[in-house]
Amino acid sequence: MQNKGLDAQGYIAPEGALGRVPREFRPVVAMARDRVLDVFGARLDSAYLYGSIPRGTARVGRSDLDLLLVLREEPTEEDRADARSLDEALDKEFAQIDGSGTLLVSRTRLLSDLERYDLGWFVACLCTRLLGEDLAEYLPRYRPDSLLARETNGELALFLPRWRERIAGAADTEEARRPLVRYMSRHLVRTGFTLVMPRWNGWTSDLREMAEAFAVYYPERADEMRAAAVLGYEPSGDLAVLRSYVDDLGPWLAEEYARVHGVKAPRPDQPQGA
Repeated sequence: MQNKGLDAQGYIAPEGALGRVPREFRPVVAMARDRVLDVFGARLDSAYLYGSIPRGTARVGRSDLDLLLVLREEPTEEDRADARSLDEALDKEFAQIDGSGTLLVSRTRLLSDLERYDLGWFVACLCTRLLGEDLAEYLPRYRPDSLLARETNGELALFLPRWRERIAGAADTEEARRPLVRYMSRHLVRTGFTLVMPRWNGWTSDLREMAEAFAVYYPERADEMRAAAVLGYEPSGDLAVLRSYVDDLGPWLAEEYARVHGVKAPRPDQPQGA
């Protein structure tokens, strides 16, 4: 039996396509394409969609628009400001989406050896080309192995201090904490899944499926991961949940990940948590 998310040769199959974009989101995607060209023009090399919209699983009023823009040069502060303005405009104009987020990276970095099993894999398997050249043509095919696991999610320990700062600095309201619960829940579930991905030998982007795959190998933590998957889709603003993430589940997962797969190769601009 062929495992989920893999092609007949056992490689991770691209998960999105423009033809899968739900009808309600097609005007959003069309406008995003036009606005990206207007805003970035000659600076742009390629543009991609990722997330629930190109997978065809987006929910009206609940899902966000996710964009990756590959620039010809390293992104500047002006580029980042333009991306923020683009996101704000799209979010304001379209009630179908609950926010818009645009990632920026240079073509050189994306195609570098250092990023081959992180950003490269992301573009080749999780992104759908919207504009420009499809850089997946320059990248290898990917299997759900330990190298991929290490390089995609092997840096959780670096994120935890920044997460604690964000929790401490958030306003003491449900509304302020809800985005943190959503983001951290998703990050932990995805990390838990890629921890077991080589043994499960498949790929999925569905948080609930990720949690169930994890549960097979870590039944003692299964309930926590299942709860995090639910909160990744329907977040609360519960401070106790956030504290459990940074004081218990997160540190345990970071330690177990390093034990099983090792630590992600350091980057020149090592992230400290988004």
